[in-house]
Amino acid sequence: MKRLIPFNKKNREENILTAGSKRAFNMIDDFFDDALNELSLTKRNLLANSFKIDVQETSNEYLIDAELPGVQKEEINLNLNDDGKLTISIDREESVDEKDEDNNYIHKERYYASMERSLYLTDANPDGEVQARLENGLLNIQVPKIEQEPANEGRKIEIE
Repeated sequence: MKRLIPFNKKNREENILTAGSKRAFNMIDDFFDDALNELSLTKRNLLANSFKIDVQETSNEYLIDAELPGVQKEEINLNLNDDGKLTISIDREESVDEKDEDNNYIHKERYYASMERSLYLTDANPDGEVQARLENGLLNIQVPKIEQEPANEGRKIEIE
């Protein structure tokens, strides 16, 4: 029990003269650590982290759902190449202007972010009719598959 170290004691060996200053530095470290953890940049949000994608495969198409809350359809780019690589990219720009009564800026920010996800759909038909719809922050994409001919069961070979 005597080897347990109390929480947030970075240096147990301190003398009486330096004890106060070390405690002050610990308090300052705690203040900045807590402040940085509360910033919106460190919290999970759409533009700082990758968006969620769900992919389903049926017999004749792929169904992709991407969660994009707050994103407008003008900010989304979809691309399906000949190899079956589907790319969903978002380019987003925000601006906040706050002015006082005299039209002087009190607060003005500009923010630009982009993110991209790609996935390979091996049987995707790049020439087929791909459909996409954005509704309530959920992007639904339907990608048709290449029509496969039924597998040939072969022919019977007679043994002599």
